[in-house]
Amino acid sequence: MTTAEKPVKVCITSPDIRLDQFLKWAGVAPTGGQAKALVQDGRVTVNGRQELRRGRKLRPGDVVAVTFVAGAARLEGREEQVQRAFEVAGDAGDGA
Repeated sequence: MTTAEKPVKVCITSPDIRLDQFLKWAGVAPTGGQAKALVQDGRVTVNGRQELRRGRKLRPGDVVAVTFVAGAARLEGREEQVQRAFEVAGDAGDGA
């Protein structure tokens, strides 16, 4: 599995955000249905633990990782996986 070296920081403007909303906000899933599918398929971890609740509240400092099957690997029937990590960051104006 290929893993990004450092989580990408994604700023939120509220004290917390639901996991499915965060996946859309970060650009991982274009729709709520796709965010739900990623979570239910077990492809999402929060702070290193698999998370199956799409409504889980995230706060600044939480790290969300999503595992994808690489496009070329999918076409060839291989299970080469790529993991992208995102860190929930507070709004720059709140000191977080």
